[in-house]
Amino acid sequence: MTEEQPMRRERIKVGVIEDHPLYRDAVARVLAEADDIELGAVEDSVAKFAVSKQPPGSVIVLDLKLRGVADAAAVLEVNGMGHKVLVVSAHAGKNEVLGAIGAGAHGYLSKDADGEEILRAIRTIHAGNTYVSPTLASMVIDASHDRNAGPRIDLSKREREVLKLVAGGERDVDIAEDLGISVRTVRSYLDRIRDKTGERRRAGLTLIAIKEGIVPEPAVH
Repeated sequence: MTEEQPMRRERIKVGVIEDHPLYRDAVARVLAEADDIELGAVEDSVAKFAVSKQPPGSVIVLDLKLRGVADAAAVLEVNGMGHKVLVVSAHAGKNEVLGAIGAGAHGYLSKDADGEEILRAIRTIHAGNTYVSPTLASMVIDASHDRNAGPRIDLSKREREVLKLVAGGERDVDIAEDLGISVRTVRSYLDRIRDKTGERRRAGLTLIAIKEGIVPEPAVH
């Protein structure tokens, strides 16, 4: 009998969308050298990445300021391909951070993060959690507290389920599939949530979800 081979741990599939050549090469090198990472597409735009056939379910390291599709729209598009987004950007103002999280980014780092922190964020996101650097996490939490001070919002169980999925970056069609309801019904619940909260934008709804404890506050590492 032959001795059984130990099972190999499945590696995390990761792609990169970054238009600065030196930084793109540096991040790709860090990822390629990690034993638990399988580096896939490395592109300079969302359009090029879209045709790269990166397997769904990958973690994508995404810059915000790209040619073509950029900022929160880039997060939405990459999420729509079935990936989890880790934003790594030189732009870490409140609007950029909240916009990206509202669009469904699972993590946000500024470009002063070192290779080890990028890897730690990728592993955390792959495990189903969020990762935001401490300074930026404080920004998100403070914004939530500032904008949503007051009594808790009276949401039904189903409204809370819909809000949780919105905060997770899910599209209306995905929420409908997850909950086994029609897209029209999802939008009806969203209208009720917006009426109760007074918040129309998804970024604002994400902050409300954090404050209400419907989704956990971003992880601080």
